[in-house]
Amino acid sequence: MPDTSNHPTREGTGTARGGDAHLPQLHEPRNAGMALDMDWVRAAQANTSAIERRAATLPGRRSVKKEYQAAWLLKAITMIDLTTLAGDDTEGRVRRLCAKAAQPVRQDILDALGMGPITTGAVCVYHDMVETAVDALKGTGIPVAAVSTGFPAGLSPLPLRVAEIRESVKSGAQEIDIVISRRHVLTGNWQALYDEMAEFRAACGDAHVKAILATGELGTLRNVARASLVCMMAGADFIKTSTGKEGVNATLPVSLVMIRAIRAYHEATGFRVGYKPAGGISKAKDALTYLALIKDELGDRWLQPDMFRFGASSLLGDIERQLEHHVTGRYSAGYRHAMA
Repeated sequence: MPDTSNHPTREGTGTARGGDAHLPQLHEPRNAGMALDMDWVRAAQANTSAIERRAATLPGRRSVKKEYQAAWLLKAITMIDLTTLAGDDTEGRVRRLCAKAAQPVRQDILDALGMGPITTGAVCVYHDMVETAVDALKGTGIPVAAVSTGFPAGLSPLPLRVAEIRESVKSGAQEIDIVISRRHVLTGNWQALYDEMAEFRAACGDAHVKAILATGELGTLRNVARASLVCMMAGADFIKTSTGKEGVNATLPVSLVMIRAIRAYHEATGFRVGYKPAGGISKAKDALTYLALIKDELGDRWLQPDMFRFGASSLLGDIERQLEHHVTGRYSAGYRHAMA
């Protein structure tokens, strides 16, 4: 069994959540939001050169090997939102993806590592596939996340975006990934962004809401910092980098800005908001870098599925491949670790 001492714990990573969990689950008061504080928003700045220098050092600052690396990679799996957002998605594909989410690593690899069952953090699909995913995941405790609000552009009429959220929640989605109107950020209309986010949060009801900032389209890191704060003030449970459809998706500089906004918000309000980098994270070594960044900047509490997620599809395959290499000493072909 991998030694996890002084590394992210495996608490809260059982195969199910709630009463069926194999391991203790962690609970946080949900972000209640606050009134829009324009003084705080305007004061938010981003020193781009310093942020880029810090981000450039990250891949080499934390190096974990052997059983420690295996432990971190197993932890990363439990925080993946296993995702399919293709125009040709079918019920069969979604059901196969759900089966992979319920058993993301081959049993022989888990046995060799001395590990019990683990699952991914969630399965993320379009609205039309929510009911299929909910049915396929019945009994596993794995939540279904639905992308919503005119994903990925977010340019459909506001009443339709709000109605889409309600329909996904009605269909059984426990998490809703919404996209903000980028124009509100680009024009500095922070009140409009706040009001929109607050309406989305209200429509989600008990379902948790992840606010996708589409950071590759926001122009500057300062805009990323300000948009992060505004969405958290309006009640976002998570802030997320990207839809995965932009030209530039999750990056380390953007992540550093958003994570520090989360830290500042927690220090000011006492509420912990989750973070989800998405798009372009496909290698196990990249997952390790992001986990190290979270540990350094936010601490171990954020290294749990209720506080951190990867938005990814191909990432899981590379992690499973690295785990097999750890067990056997040989790299296998990618087709041995199919997603569906």
